[in-house]
Amino acid sequence: MKKSVRILGSRSKRERDPLAERRSRLQARVPYLASVLAPGEPRESPGPSDVLEVATYNVHRWTGPRGGTAWAPEMAAEVIAELDSDVIALQEALRPFEAEDPLPQLADSLGLYLAFVSTRVHRRGELGNAILSRWPLTSVFTLDLSASRLERRSAIAAQFARDENHVSVVATHLALVDRTRERQVHQLLDHPQLQGPTVLLGDMNAWRRCPATRRLEDELTQRHHNEAWPPTWPAARPVLALDRIYARGVLVTHVRTHQSAAARRASDHLPVVAKIEIKPD
Repeated sequence: MKKSVRILGSRSKRERDPLAERRSRLQARVPYLASVLAPGEPRESPGPSDVLEVATYNVHRWTGPRGGTAWAPEMAAEVIAELDSDVIALQEALRPFEAEDPLPQLADSLGLYLAFVSTRVHRRGELGNAILSRWPLTSVFTLDLSASRLERRSAIAAQFARDENHVSVVATHLALVDRTRERQVHQLLDHPQLQGPTVLLGDMNAWRRCPATRRLEDELTQRHHNEAWPPTWPAARPVLALDRIYARGVLVTHVRTHQSAAARRASDHLPVVAKIEIKPD
C-alpha cells in the first residue's frame, strides 16, 4: 500500500495563507495610489513667503544603512523631523503587512499631509514613494514607470499652493538601467499635467551622465548653482550623487546634503535639501 506524501508548500497550504493571498491581490494592482491623508492637527503654516524648502530622502525600507531584516523606522523619522522641510519626497517607504505602519504615524506626528503610491509588493509589505507636505495636496495622481513586472517603478505627483501660486511636486525612484531610465524621464517630462512650475525629487539612480540626465538638465534648467551634484550614497562616506532635485518654473537657489549623525545611521542614502523660490504667475 502506497503511503500518501504531503508536499511542503503545496497549493492547498498556500491557499490557507491569508498573507500570501493579500500579496497576490496587491501584486496584480501595483502601482496604485494607496493613500492621501490629512494630519489630525496640521502644522501651523508660516506667513506668506515665496521661498520654500524641499527635500528628498530614500529611507531604505526603514532598515538602516545595512538593510536586511532590521526594522528601525524611528531612526529615519528622527532625520525627517530634523529636516523640517516644507515638502519632503520619500523613496523606498515600506508600509508593512504585520508591523505597525510608520508612515501615517510619522505624517500625523509632524502635522504633515501625506500621499503614497504603492509601487511593488515586498515580502514585508507595500513599497513605494511618498510626498509629505506642510500644505494640503491636490490633483494627486500616479505614473506607472515600470519596465516590466520584474522591475516595478512609479512616480507620485501632486500640487500645493502658496498664496496664489500652484506648484507641482513629483516623487520618484528611477530604474538602474540607462535605457529604461531615459524612457521614464521622457514619460515624466512629457506628461500634460506637469507642464507648469514643477519640482522633481527622487533617487534618480544616475551616477554618471547619460541620456536621461542630459534631458533633465536641458529641460529643467533651474537646478542649483553647484558645479557638481552633492554625493548622497553610501551615507557613511558618500561618493555617488544618486538623489537629486530638478525644477522648472521655480528657482532653485541652494542645494545641500543633510549630514547629521542620525542621517548617517538611518539609511544608506543621505537626504538632499533645496531652497526654491516661487516665481509669481
